[in-house]
Amino acid sequence: MPEIPRHVELLDVTLRDGEQTRGVSFSQAEKISIAKALLGSLRVDRIEVASAGISEGEQEAVCMITDWAQQSDWLNRVEILGFIDHKRSIDWITSAGGRVLNLLTKGSEKHCRQQLRKTLPEHLADIKRTVDYAKEQGLSVNVYLEDWSNGYRDGPDYVYRMLEGLGELGIDHFMLPDTLGVMTPDEVFSSLTDMIDRFASYRFDFHPHNDYGLATANVMSAVKAGISSIHCTMNCLGERAGNVSLAEVAVVLKDKMNVELSIDETKIYALSQMVENFSAKQVADNAPIIGADVFTQTSGIHADGDNKAKLYQTELSPDRFDRKHSYALGKMSGKASLRKNLEELGISLSDEDQAKVLERIVKLGDSKAVITIEDLPFVIADILESKDYTHIELLNCSITSGLDLESTVSIRVKIQDDIFKASGSGNGGFDAFIVAIKKVLEEAGMKFEFPELIDYQIRIPKTGHSSALTECFITWRDGNLTTKTRGVSANQVFAGISATLRMLNMKLHQRRSVVAQVKQHAV
Repeated sequence: MPEIPRHVELLDVTLRDGEQTRGVSFSQAEKISIAKALLGSLRVDRIEVASAGISEGEQEAVCMITDWAQQSDWLNRVEILGFIDHKRSIDWITSAGGRVLNLLTKGSEKHCRQQLRKTLPEHLADIKRTVDYAKEQGLSVNVYLEDWSNGYRDGPDYVYRMLEGLGELGIDHFMLPDTLGVMTPDEVFSSLTDMIDRFASYRFDFHPHNDYGLATANVMSAVKAGISSIHCTMNCLGERAGNVSLAEVAVVLKDKMNVELSIDETKIYALSQMVENFSAKQVADNAPIIGADVFTQTSGIHADGDNKAKLYQTELSPDRFDRKHSYALGKMSGKASLRKNLEELGISLSDEDQAKVLERIVKLGDSKAVITIEDLPFVIADILESKDYTHIELLNCSITSGLDLESTVSIRVKIQDDIFKASGSGNGGFDAFIVAIKKVLEEAGMKFEFPELIDYQIRIPKTGHSSALTECFITWRDGNLTTKTRGVSANQVFAGISATLRMLNMKLHQRRSVVAQVKQHAV
């Protein structure tokens, strides 16, 4: 049985292989920022930053990275992909200040014969010529065996002969890529065990891709076989289905294989967000470790269990990654979910008010999947400001709007025990609603002057998204009296409608209170 390494080093290839993701091209400033974060903050062991000969701009970016790395004494940890072109790649790398060449060679006989149209001896002669020149220029050399996984499967003798031919060249790392992500964990274990047994003095890296979704499992098998260096990217960037996720590798190796790593895992999430912003490739909300929702409990039962005895928490704690547990608010929420969020905000509510807030959250959740913690103060303020009286109740409202067209509204309204229907059109959905509600009031025989709208403000939480709850404040002038009402809704127009209905209910309640007082005085 192979011995599992005590320490595994991580080579992050985000800046090279990650740029092979469709549509991803990092600017010079972005490259240097990511490189500094990878080495200086996250503390990965090595980084691969570019392919030689791509462009002048790429070379300038590499120069910036190597200048910084040299000042920090990390230059030997910055690696650059080069090609078998004798002097061209080497000169490009040395001009950029690089000191480590990762040489791309053919790890399968099929690639060697059909792409290069050469025999293995001819290919080895070209490799030796390039490596000799690299050594003359003072470079350390690692070798990629491109398409090694297929090469080993289809003709292992070719792989053996190639490695034997490279044995006297002073290669530091032999990099074994699953270039097309075709291997299973069992295949990884058996093939790498064989490679390590046959070439015990060689240092092997494993470079997995995720085409079958097996990359993380394959890393586990590679380490089980004795591999002590793994290639990965932030956020699974890479060609096709991408490379293996650094976040997943780091956590799985530590928690499931008791392997030591150099990285500071509290920095993973911040770096993931940086790469997400620079690459414009959004991380899935449910991506392990780095997804927005992976430390969020949605079910009220789960929140209750956590509240009582942390029943739904594991070793995979958000604290490890400088993150926090959260408890989603929506139609599946329970008392414990709400209580957890109130504790986070430092808000204290009575049991009665908590019940009212929870009822509103569940109702909102039917039309809006999740109410965020940033939305919660809006809901609370709306509930606490509400009165028990409802003289006018909106039963249904349909709004139709179009570009360069008047908006139309159809409403059903309950006033006491009577149902009224009306429609209206106007300059936008809110204006059309005002027209329709005035028709209802007139039909119901309610004689009062509609207050003048003098200010209308809409806002969402400061950290909210486009799906956030909307809070609407409307200031009304009614004779000499000025009042302000609030409405809250996931829909901006309905937030304004809610504020308007509150104003009408307040006005009608005041009128009825006056009438009742007059009658009592008369008696």
